[in-house]
Amino acid sequence: MTNQPTYDELQALPVHLPQKVPAAFEDVNGHLNIRHYVGIASEGLDESLTEVGIPQQWPTISGEGVFTAEHHMSYLKELRVGDRLSVRVRLIGRSERAAHVLVYLVDETRQQLSYVMEEIFLHVDMESRRTAPWPADVAEAMDKQIAEHKALAWEPVLSGAMQLR
Repeated sequence: MTNQPTYDELQALPVHLPQKVPAAFEDVNGHLNIRHYVGIASEGLDESLTEVGIPQQWPTISGEGVFTAEHHMSYLKELRVGDRLSVRVRLIGRSERAAHVLVYLVDETRQQLSYVMEEIFLHVDMESRRTAPWPADVAEAMDKQIAEHKALAWEPVLSGAMQLR
């Protein structure tokens, strides 16, 4: 993928889940196993959603949740045991029931972008297990964050494989 944001550009986004890659996450190739790239990115996204009014315990607190509908993943640079990493999240847009986001795993040790996960996720009523419109306060907070992220000095690189409906 070309024209991905630089390390310096990614500094404009809040840091989530800073950590070191533990030995238990290493695969036979000597780098972070694929399931952990996805898991760390997903956990970082969950943490970031608190900024728009979606607490991690949302399903048990209010009977609302978010479900992933689509992913597109790009592995750019390997992460190895002992490397320091962080997660950065850029909210691209939202519709009445869905949101589009980019999640970046940043290699803080080498100051470079390691992995990008593009995702569409849905707002779900946990009782009916069906999509539902975003609550007004969450929609407003998302719109504010989308505008802030749109004002960043760099353009997001999208896969073209997904879009909001």
